[in-house]
Amino acid sequence: MIWHWTGLAVCSLTLLPAALALITGRMPQSLRARMAPTRPRGWALLALYMAAPLNAVPRLAGASPGLVTAATAVAGALAVTGCVLAALAAFRGARAAA
Repeated sequence: MIWHWTGLAVCSLTLLPAALALITGRMPQSLRARMAPTRPRGWALLALYMAAPLNAVPRLAGASPGLVTAATAVAGALAVTGCVLAALAAFRGARAAA
């Protein structure tokens, strides 16, 4: 149980603020050139962040095994979506720079 709380806290303190900052376009000028499509990268981080609560909260709440499995499946789909969005954003950034 302690690992679920720890993972949820770490993801909430790192991924969530970074994702919200990228989605709203608030970032240092020095990073703006390297992270060209900022909004897609922010949505990718937000999708990756959402996998943590979907995995941890049902387990911490003592939900039924079926609900835990369904939440884990949705979390996995969100994680894959986040990875695809991050890859597409990196590809678009590289293509725009070239």
